[in-house]
Amino acid sequence: MTEFPWAAVGLNILASIIAVTALMAVVMAVSIRAKNHSIIDIFWGPAFVVVAVVSYLVSAGSEGDSTRRLVVLVLTSVWGLRLGLHIGRRNRGHGEDPRYTALMRHRTGSLVGYLVRKVYGLQGLLVVVVSLPVQVAMYESAPLGVLGGLGIAVWLVGFAFEAVGDQQLARFKAEPANEGRIMDRGLWAWTRHPNYFGDSCVWVGLFLLALGSPVGLLTVVSPIVMTKLLVSYSGKALLEKGMRRKRGAAYDDYIARTSGFFPRPPRRTTRAEGAS
Repeated sequence: MTEFPWAAVGLNILASIIAVTALMAVVMAVSIRAKNHSIIDIFWGPAFVVVAVVSYLVSAGSEGDSTRRLVVLVLTSVWGLRLGLHIGRRNRGHGEDPRYTALMRHRTGSLVGYLVRKVYGLQGLLVVVVSLPVQVAMYESAPLGVLGGLGIAVWLVGFAFEAVGDQQLARFKAEPANEGRIMDRGLWAWTRHPNYFGDSCVWVGLFLLALGSPVGLLTVVSPIVMTKLLVSYSGKALLEKGMRRKRGAAYDDYIARTSGFFPRPPRRTTRAEGAS
């Protein structure tokens, strides 16, 4: 077994930082001009695709297993591009997300400095950290093996939950008869956040694909950070706070019978299902 190429990975991380910084700078400039900082959400997934492509190219001369490198590139790209297209379609014609409008009301100092600290620089940093399994996997020389196969399987489960959950919700919202109602069908009957659960699984799968050597264990920070973001910060916690405010008792009933994250069959409740 050859010694792990720490220097090459370090250069890869530096190249990723440069690429992500350039992307975030362009998106920030466009967003300022459009006066809509929700645009950054569309580029969250594609930013990981940029890292995957840069890492694949930079690692071309390394001893990284070619199959592992290609699998990681494809899986990251499929996930990131689908997410970007989905958010782009969802946000079209809706103006700026209220979260960003509220954030901008608390602006202090220069506009660019504030945006770098609170939005674009922060998200760029998160992309580089969360993408560590993608970067490290490109330099793992061992064949995929059992752990690699398990990583692909977990990724497939996660991608299915995320893509199908998003599609089911979009179809539900497109029906005028569902206006004001709570989505509790399909995967949404098994977990209140099939898309967030799926997203977490995707990054657990990519982490497993980085375990071609013990060095890959260091990238466990990726699924931990991503899951924490989805559950405690920008995802589940924030969304449910708004839903409880808008839907009241009906959403409380949904919470009582439906898992908050990990899928399971819905509980039976004595209270009749409500709509608001």
